[in-house]
Amino acid sequence: MKFGRVMTAMITPFDKAGEVNYERMDELSRHLIANGSDSLLVTGTTGESPTLSTDEKLRLFETVRKAALEEGEKLGKKIPVIAGTGSNNTRASVEFTKQAEKIGVNAVLAVVPYYNKPSQEGMYRHFVSIAEASSLPVIMYNIPGRTGVNMLPETIARLSEHENIAAVKEAAGSLEQVSQIRQLTSDDFDIYSGDDSLTLPMLSVGAQGVISVASHIMGSEINKMCTEFFKGNISEAEALHKKLYGLFKVLFIVSNPVPVKYALRRVWKDVGGVRLPLCDMGDAEKRKVDAVLSELGLL
Repeated sequence: MKFGRVMTAMITPFDKAGEVNYERMDELSRHLIANGSDSLLVTGTTGESPTLSTDEKLRLFETVRKAALEEGEKLGKKIPVIAGTGSNNTRASVEFTKQAEKIGVNAVLAVVPYYNKPSQEGMYRHFVSIAEASSLPVIMYNIPGRTGVNMLPETIARLSEHENIAAVKEAAGSLEQVSQIRQLTSDDFDIYSGDDSLTLPMLSVGAQGVISVASHIMGSEINKMCTEFFKGNISEAEALHKKLYGLFKVLFIVSNPVPVKYALRRVWKDVGGVRLPLCDMGDAEKRKVDAVLSELGLL
């Protein structure tokens, strides 16, 4: 396990003009590290990567890397920073991965190409191209609901044999698929839940942890849930899952990261809104988020 139990898929804070708020990103990085995040993922889709420029992304990598180094030094441990460098353009993903490596991130996350709907062989060649572009570990991201195509367990297993491909963020919503991936891969290949609400059941069939959105709000509790499971304290882990389940679901009441940014504004600090084509929630959805935050004693 290279990246810990809980990796937070970070939002990108914006100011009132809709520009990236790097100072708030620095604060958020330190806040997350202090509250249960073992590692930080920057400019994934939760970070609104489709609407960020290359320059904005590179500066975000630098911002979070600096915060992680400083906080890690205080804590006496390494806080890995993972850069979202994937897209549906293999050449662009390769070049961006090279740029991220120069900044000093610890790994990259690359999503299955979206919209193109590549074959399994096309996916295989895409990820191998990225893995061979740098010395950084690659985490693959399988999310059929967003990409339009599912990377099969056999393809994941084939890719796991590449020395630079370290893990998969699995968000197909299928415990059967997770079981198959675990059956087909070696123990040093890590599986991370890509769905907060499925983290606990996925741990039971071979996942190591979660790449989480809800950890922005309840990171320490999510980390404790994972820790208790691996200690064998299943009833304690289950109790935490039940406690957090409402949060896991309400943060996806509309497209991510709209609800989690609203929740952060309510319980932490102003992280701004979202960039078009996303827009804010209506009052009815906000009331539902508020109700869950109140139940958790956060409001």
